Amino acid sequence: MSQPTRTIKLIISFDGTGFCGWQKQRIDKTIQGELEQCLSTMTTEAICVHGAGRTDAGVHALAMVAHFSCNSQIPCAVMQRGANSMLPGAIRILQLREVDDTFHARYLATGKKYHYSIYTGKIQPPFNRLTSLHVTQHLNFPQIIQCLDIVTGTHDFSSFENSGSRDKTLTTGRGAVRTIHSATLIHPEKDQIIVAFTGDGFLKNMVRNLVGTIIEVGKERLSATAFKEILEMRDRTKARETAPAHGLTLIEVYYDL
Repeated sequence: MSQPTRTIKLIISFDGTGFCGWQKQRIDKTIQGELEQCLSTMTTEAICVHGAGRTDAGVHALAMVAHFSCNSQIPCAVMQRGANSMLPGAIRILQLREVDDTFHARYLATGKKYHYSIYTGKIQPPFNRLTSLHVTQHLNFPQIIQCLDIVTGTHDFSSFENSGSRDKTLTTGRGAVRTIHSATLIHPEKDQIIVAFTGDGFLKNMVRNLVGTIIEVGKERLSATAFKEILEMRDRTKARETAPAHGLTLIEVYYDL
């Protein structure tokens, strides 16, 4: 007689350097693939890990949320220790606990917080290069803050949405409309800035596309007024290049639980 199915919630931290993003692929190393291989070995079951979202290749996470179901009765503390001993050093399970079977990491998520890190000094420290974009040009911080004020609130973010984000043939749902609860510029230390976004959801590459265009405003190659016009055009071809993935970190996932 089989044991009752358990639902296990994970909080995972990872350095996305060297991984082809979250989503499992046939050949390339991914965060989901590493987790599933490890947990399947431990439980002797085919484990499918469901993440709160799909981070791109090179993107990091401080606290990604995920879940999986299993029949194994391995205690959570033992499973966490065992998994961390098997996972590569770039991935760590910070928390592993059993939850109600109604929990779903993706569908129940009500919001996320992202940080995009930029190093502005002339010489970037080597240990900083994998987690921060290096920008040596002078940046106009008041103009950047003005852009962040513009995107705060509910908008159609089609201008900052890459293809593959959603099924655009659907006539139901919210389309490219998202609500940014907070968009701020943080100075944690000298020569380091963080562009922080908290919202109810993000389209594919939305944060990186926003940052790529905002940096152009900071370099005074584009005005904040022009940035607002790009947002209102709802046309991806009008925005600037996507900022590199390695500067982006998923900080937190929110739930109304």
